[in-house]
Amino acid sequence: MPEPAAIPARDRLIFALDVPNHAEAVAWMDRLGDSVTFYKIGLELLAGGDYFRVLDELAARGKKVFADLKFHDVPATVAGAVRGLAAHPVTFATIHSDSRAMLEAAAAVKGPLRLLAVTVLTSNDRGDLAALGVAGEPAEVVVERARLAQSAGIDGVVCSGADLPRLRAALGPDLLAVCPGIRPAGVGGGDDQKRTVDVPAAFARGADYIVVGRPIRNAPDPRAAAEAMVGQIAAAVG
Repeated sequence: MPEPAAIPARDRLIFALDVPNHAEAVAWMDRLGDSVTFYKIGLELLAGGDYFRVLDELAARGKKVFADLKFHDVPATVAGAVRGLAAHPVTFATIHSDSRAMLEAAAAVKGPLRLLAVTVLTSNDRGDLAALGVAGEPAEVVVERARLAQSAGIDGVVCSGADLPRLRAALGPDLLAVCPGIRPAGVGGGDDQKRTVDVPAAFARGADYIVVGRPIRNAPDPRAAAEAMVGQIAAAVG
């Protein structure tokens, strides 16, 4: 994979293929065409039973795959899952970030697969963390968990763009940062995302990639929406 500075703007946009089956996934691939080169597939598709069929379809079309399965279990179990996933054409995969032993076990077997540690979900704010017994602002927790992941050999993190200034100040530019919770400027609320930024802000603050679902899926012209975001990314990263 190219170094962050060399990543093409189009490859920095990851479309969240949050659908339940192969037919709907293929319909979105056809609808978006060459406007999207990178797709995230996650738990909804896994539960629908077509996960690896869709993964193979994406690979056959020359698309990159982000397997967002958020591994979290005892170290041996997670290592086995990562080892198995690494045999498939997957670029990124997610793992939770609350156990050094689990992170190290996954890193030891990942091969060329790049692992991303989930830090604090963009649907969680300080109140949600406090309800779980986690003290501090979300950005503070993100830095703490990212530091643990980096020291355990994990390639990057998933975090809100709102957390990036503090993350980059603490850990520098080497850790990949993938940011969901992208919403157009001036648009807030109405869904389950609480800590959002727009496309230019994400990259100005240090994102390497963004994950976008509903703002593309719900657009009158999804392909045009994706192309517009690629243009924003190109302008932001130069």
